[in-house]
Amino acid sequence: MPSLSIVIPVYNSEGSIGKLVDVLAETLPTITQQYEVILVEDDSRDNSWQAIEAMADQYDWVHGYKLMRNYGQHNALLCGIRAAQYDVVVTMDDDLQHHPSKIPVLLAKLEDGYDVVYGSPEKEQHTLFRNLASQMTKFVLQEAMGADVARQLSAFRVFRTSLRNAFVEFGGSYVNIDVLLTWGTRRFASVQVPHHKREIGTSNYTFRKLVVHTFNMVTGFSTLPLQIASVLGFILTLLGIILLFYVIFVRLIILGYDLDTFPGFTFLASVISIFSGTQLFILGIMGEYLARMHFRLMDRPSYIVRSSAHQGKNKI
Repeated sequence: MPSLSIVIPVYNSEGSIGKLVDVLAETLPTITQQYEVILVEDDSRDNSWQAIEAMADQYDWVHGYKLMRNYGQHNALLCGIRAAQYDVVVTMDDDLQHHPSKIPVLLAKLEDGYDVVYGSPEKEQHTLFRNLASQMTKFVLQEAMGADVARQLSAFRVFRTSLRNAFVEFGGSYVNIDVLLTWGTRRFASVQVPHHKREIGTSNYTFRKLVVHTFNMVTGFSTLPLQIASVLGFILTLLGIILLFYVIFVRLIILGYDLDTFPGFTFLASVISIFSGTQLFILGIMGEYLARMHFRLMDRPSYIVRSSAHQGKNKI
């Protein structure tokens, strides 16, 4: 088996992260001889960092990084991936939904010639609205990634560490690891594994946050909104030509209406409102892209590490 770097973003998981590391301590020696666990604490509101420091003192293969502020799950993942030392990176959640005993299943699929393998859930464990938002996110990811496996995405994934070379220079505050992985490979696969119910706490991804994440992702890594705006503009232009033909040739020439008595003020007002609203909508989309260009030129970092924890020493 290849050497493993387990990367886990941590947020408000004081009660579960210790249990997860204990399970990893039992499981990882049966999988490989070389391994490490990288815990990236995303500025939690509880005592997660103190728990990570305690585990870093207990296990020499546990490394902790505390971020300066809350940057988001994918930003925390990027931090951990860049710190990984071994051949294969394994990412998983901090809430015990992904059981470490299933890591060999993903690794076996990886050995079939793939570069990225997702452990997709056999059955979704979330509410109806949460699942709908998740499916919407995966649909957008499919467009951004250009890969059918996007419908099987999961935070439980394994990939070859060398893929990070494709985005070693990536910067900016909007990060999506799955899209970045497509910059280095098209060899994606997925296997179904059981995802357990969250035992402690609640999910930090609400319906609203998923919608915002989806919007950020589609405008940050895809030109789909611009394409939609172009198609919409073409359709409405065609509609305007049809309406012009109808007014001039049918109502005025064929039926002989006089312009002074021509009815349809409400109709014309509605058409003007539709066209004006569409123009504002398209300008809004263009504005979003310009804003992202502005933020990229500002060179905002994806994350900043406040402190790190390793066995025997805590470094600022």
